[in-house]
Amino acid sequence: MANLITRAGADRVLTMDLHAGQIQGFFDIPTDNLLATPVLAQDIRKNYDKTSELMIVSPDVGGVVRARSLAKRLDADLAIVDKRRPKAGESEVMNIIGDVEGRRCILFDDIVDSGGTLVNAAEALIEKGAAEVSAYISHGVLSGPAVNRVESSVLKELVITNSIEQPLEVNNCSQIRQVNIAPLIGEAIRRIANEESVSKLFD
Repeated sequence: MANLITRAGADRVLTMDLHAGQIQGFFDIPTDNLLATPVLAQDIRKNYDKTSELMIVSPDVGGVVRARSLAKRLDADLAIVDKRRPKAGESEVMNIIGDVEGRRCILFDDIVDSGGTLVNAAEALIEKGAAEVSAYISHGVLSGPAVNRVESSVLKELVITNSIEQPLEVNNCSQIRQVNIAPLIGEAIRRIANEESVSKLFD
């Protein structure tokens, strides 16, 4: 895909929250990977009065760095869901690392696809005594039964960015809310055009 984009004539690539940062290495042209974290952190501050009550939760060990970055911005604590995958597309929560009892937990990840992992993690957090569980995700793929799973889950709210155009099913779901990342992308494009630092957007 990287080669196809380059062959098509692109001389620079602007992406949002790559699943793995190493993907940038596949491009032979300058590539900027924007992070949705500042936009989502701003939304959390707006909707949660006391960030000291929050517990940012990584839904798996692989997402710890991402979750820690958000927790640091909000001066919140961090917990981790330890899970294993019996087979592709299925996840089983094994343990919660961190004391979530009485806390307002926010699951933080880059992609939600079928929603199975997210819903299982939310249930495990409630079972461990969490007061409530919401989720903030960069990219809402929301394929197959994802919307139905969210609607019937213990999740108070699923917040996604508008990086993917959503069908009516998602837009009409009261438990799913979208945050606009257009200003972030617009500012990044302006900085690139003016040869200014893009990385300073995320300091």
